[in-house]
Amino acid sequence: MLQLNVSQLINSIKVEENNNPQKPKEGSTRRQFLGQIGLAGVGLQLAPLISKAAGVAALNNALPAESITLNFTVNSTKKSLMLDTRVTLLDALREKLHMAGSKKGCDHGQCGACTVLLDGRRINSCLHLAVMCEGAEVTTIEGLASGGELHPMQAAFLKHDGFQCGYCTPGQICSAVGLLNEGHAHTDDEIKELMSGNICRCGAYNNILYAIKEVQNA
Repeated sequence: MLQLNVSQLINSIKVEENNNPQKPKEGSTRRQFLGQIGLAGVGLQLAPLISKAAGVAALNNALPAESITLNFTVNSTKKSLMLDTRVTLLDALREKLHMAGSKKGCDHGQCGACTVLLDGRRINSCLHLAVMCEGAEVTTIEGLASGGELHPMQAAFLKHDGFQCGYCTPGQICSAVGLLNEGHAHTDDEIKELMSGNICRCGAYNNILYAIKEVQNA
């Protein structure tokens, strides 16, 4: 990693000037100092990038690629995929099965845009390795509708305008369906708390709440 202490830099310049029998002009020293300070800034900016690249390279070397065949069911259809064991369920759905409904937001399990149902239970697919789904049933936003009819939660989101930009909506709807499957949320506060893992940056939370309550009370 590139590291440079400004105080050490200044001291080194002073030592160099003292050891130089022909002391440079003040203006020249100032230009040298500013130039070295500029180089120091570049070094400080590049240091994290170099460190990150080195860390990724080391991780790749430590974890050699290994592929397996995954057999699971996605939206009532059996699927068989040859995958690297490090591939997440989200990437398998989007890149291998071309199901782009589940969104990649933060990719750290913090926004909920990638929420899908695994055997009826809601999960963040960006944190779940695809190989852990062997023999499981995965339901994405594409699989909620049936026979051309929207799922009641999808219809309720449309009715109550439970979205604006729509990016988080697939995850919101899947999470809401999973929430009702769990049977834990009975009050507004419980619904808000148990849906808190799904972030809507547009702020359509009240409308989302109305949609969930309508399906819950149907």
